[in-house]
Amino acid sequence: MSCILYHGAMENHIIEQSDALRSRLENLLSALEHGLIERRREVRLVMLAALAGEHTLLVGPPGTAKSELARRLHLAFENARYFERLLTRFSVPEELFGPLSISALEQDRYERQTKGFLPQAEIAFIDEVFKANSAILNALLTLLNEREFDNGAGREKCPLISVIGATNDIPEDEVSEAFFDRFLLRLPVGSVAADNFRHLLDADAGAPLPPFAALTNADAKNIRIAAQAVTLADDVVELLGELRQRLAGQQLYVSDRRWVKVAWLLKVAAATEGRREVVIWDLWLLTWCAARDLAHQVDIGDWLTARLGVREAFAPPRLTQVVVAFEAQADIEQQADDLDYDEAGRLKFSTALDVQANDGKDATQGVRLNYTRRRRYGATHIAARVGQIDDLVQRIADYLEEVDAQRTALAAYGKQSLWLDASFAVRADANLATTIRVIEDLRQRALAARAAFEVLPRLAEDNRIAPEPIGCENTAP
Repeated sequence: MSCILYHGAMENHIIEQSDALRSRLENLLSALEHGLIERRREVRLVMLAALAGEHTLLVGPPGTAKSELARRLHLAFENARYFERLLTRFSVPEELFGPLSISALEQDRYERQTKGFLPQAEIAFIDEVFKANSAILNALLTLLNEREFDNGAGREKCPLISVIGATNDIPEDEVSEAFFDRFLLRLPVGSVAADNFRHLLDADAGAPLPPFAALTNADAKNIRIAAQAVTLADDVVELLGELRQRLAGQQLYVSDRRWVKVAWLLKVAAATEGRREVVIWDLWLLTWCAARDLAHQVDIGDWLTARLGVREAFAPPRLTQVVVAFEAQADIEQQADDLDYDEAGRLKFSTALDVQANDGKDATQGVRLNYTRRRRYGATHIAARVGQIDDLVQRIADYLEEVDAQRTALAAYGKQSLWLDASFAVRADANLATTIRVIEDLRQRALAARAAFEVLPRLAEDNRIAPEPIGCENTAP
């Protein structure tokens, strides 16, 4: 009994800690967004990447608040050391990693004095990051991924939390591609839209941020511990695999390392919101993790919008095929003619006069089958057809409830999420609403096909012959 009470108390303590941390994060994020126009998504995703120990690449023209995002991120972590540098094609390693140590050279050691430079920073901003030469990029590869810097004959441990890189465009040489892969999030940053131009002009760039509590090392550790306990739901794993296969089919390579990092980012997102499981709506983050450029980000975003919350087996295109098959069969059976029989059960024949084409003479009579009778159906046949449609209609009704429940779940997710982009939520909700309308229309069409089968011409007695199914046995999800 005491053991049960202990575990119950621990569970309540964990929940209280989670709620408190979430509240602090919400206050912190609101403060970091203060005074920035159209940068809510960027602020939150940069912060989420840092909590996951990952790096962010901002892609866009100068003057779009990229450096300001990095400077604010560094304020989010208590006593975090900050490093910032603009690179050019003439930049040398000393600008990032520090000058050579004179005292070390006197002792025949080739070492750098890294104090105050990137190897000892916790948050860093590197502008025009791809303009660096290959020597700098190669050194950065190890620093960003392993948090280590090759300093002379040894490796120096680095306290790096997150690097924000900025660029106008992404080159496609081999070294740049490897370096590009180190940035888990790739965020396009554009100019403020026309609707918010007045707000941009009225913004006070020098206004201080509202008060907030910065995150401590203990907070970061607790987030990591909580994220390690988060699991991926089965449908999440299925969708991740589906996207991986889709990208492979488009000849878009996403490394295994990146998929592992994506899973960790999703777990951190769930943990910071007090959840123990990654759900499908967390997958909106894939837009910024799995694509290398804006065009592919739009494509993945569209796919996620259409796919999340919609079961593939009951997607409208597949369901439409089944309903169309029933409609076509009902039309065929309504229009079908049959052989006519007399009262003795023999085929009825009619006679027709055939006239020779030469001069109308030598007319002969021929015997022909009479096809004028409409086909009639037994009660068993009609009941089987109606039963098939009743089964389909029930499945459609169940699926309508499921999609409606997903729409409710999305709304609930949006209310409690720290990270969700509101524009994605609006698009996903609109897709679910459209799906509901389309499926309801298909349900009405299925009911109309049912009515068409019910009014088929009937035999006087049941012919006891059951029809074959109309290809709907595989419609079950």
